[in-house]
Amino acid sequence: MSISHIRHELSQLETHLRKEIGALAEINQVSLDTEASSLCEIIEVLTKANLCDHPLFFKLTKLDAAICQLDIGLYGLCSDCESEIEPERLAKDPIEQRCSHCAEQHEHEHRQELRLTH
Repeated sequence: MSISHIRHELSQLETHLRKEIGALAEINQVSLDTEASSLCEIIEVLTKANLCDHPLFFKLTKLDAAICQLDIGLYGLCSDCESEIEPERLAKDPIEQRCSHCAEQHEHEHRQELRLTH
């Protein structure tokens, strides 16, 4: 997959997320201009509105990370072990941040954390 193709996919995802986040902000009575704001500004507003646990917030932070990684030439590398993320994982989810091994390990550790807090 070429960088221009990846950038195009990420751009389409960003457009879609901005619309969804605009609706989320409206429902939660949060003042946010999703069209004029940068991703960092949107993340900051959602954080201040205590919406960090919302799935859209999680997608937005992954998108922001993927765009930054693409800009510095690290797109497609696992955020944990720095190995290449399997192409099929990136084809399925272009904002994926972990290889399958690290994703499995992260999920297992996260489940343990949830058990400890309940």
